[in-house]
Amino acid sequence: MSRAFSPKIVTANDLISGDVIYLTAADTWSRQHNEAELIEDEAHAQLRLLDATAQKRIAVGAYLADARRGDRGPEPVHFREDFRTRGPSNYAHGKQEAQNHWIKNHV
Repeated sequence: MSRAFSPKIVTANDLISGDVIYLTAADTWSRQHNEAELIEDEAHAQLRLLDATAQKRIAVGAYLADARRGDRGPEPVHFREDFRTRGPSNYAHGKQEAQNHWIKNHV
């Protein structure tokens, strides 16, 4: 018996910056997980993954990641994907640096 399909998003890394990016329903890339297209059909998910892997000048390492519907858009299901939403962990830059800058200026 096959497993039921669980909702997915397409994620990859930006070719130039290395940032985590997500494919949107408008066929653009976003650095925000909640802007990703939540795909609830397995065949459509495979087509969107093919679309993403064809964009070799923008994205590398595209794959389907489990996600769930949330109040503000798709939310990660697994720890790995939740961790990727926060950016690199080796030092503060990108999303982590922006968050620290916001905290310093608003707290």
